[in-house]
Amino acid sequence: MADPIPLPMLPWRDCQFDAINPTDVSMMEGRLSEEQAAGTPFWKAQYTTNWMTPAFYGLFDAFVMKSSSRGASFIGYDLFRPRPIAHNNGKPLSGTKAGAFNGNAVLQSITSSAAIVVAGLPAGFKLSPCDYVELRMSQLVRSLHRIVENATANASGVVSLSIMFGLDTQHFTTAASVHFEKPSCVMTIDPGSVAAPKSWAGREASFSATEMFFS
Repeated sequence: MADPIPLPMLPWRDCQFDAINPTDVSMMEGRLSEEQAAGTPFWKAQYTTNWMTPAFYGLFDAFVMKSSSRGASFIGYDLFRPRPIAHNNGKPLSGTKAGAFNGNAVLQSITSSAAIVVAGLPAGFKLSPCDYVELRMSQLVRSLHRIVENATANASGVVSLSIMFGLDTQHFTTAASVHFEKPSCVMTIDPGSVAAPKSWAGREASFSATEMFFS
């Protein structure tokens, strides 16, 4: 399987990026409700551009052709939260630790499917509720999560994080790398979702996408 392709640099306007937690709710006799998990949570996205020039249309068309070919995928992320909100100044993450910091860190331990310990951060690195964190075993095997509580790295650059939804500990181990700069998951464009009219009145493009799982 080929490596996923990156999301192109386009004049993006809107991005909807949501986790879907498949559940089945049954309303039972006696005013009882029963909820049952029906599968692994996954990410859905909707991307829309601003008015595009012919050059941007070329980039968009090439991206759609490549990512729509059989078995292809792309790297999807939340365009409006590409890094922790406390450090989002419109530029890629940078800083100092033992070496230069670029948003990559180390998975020190897995406390549970909902709690991990991350090392290799700058001291005092702040993380806020709903920041994203990506765990990556390989280019195709990624797990994207949201942080649910405030957390700050200690003087040694170590922080404990509470995450949702749960980490699949059968496929992810401490061999995974951790990423805070454009944390992403592997996605595929939903069939039939691409809209890209080429007229002077409307030259915006859009598509929706769904996470893909590889192991």
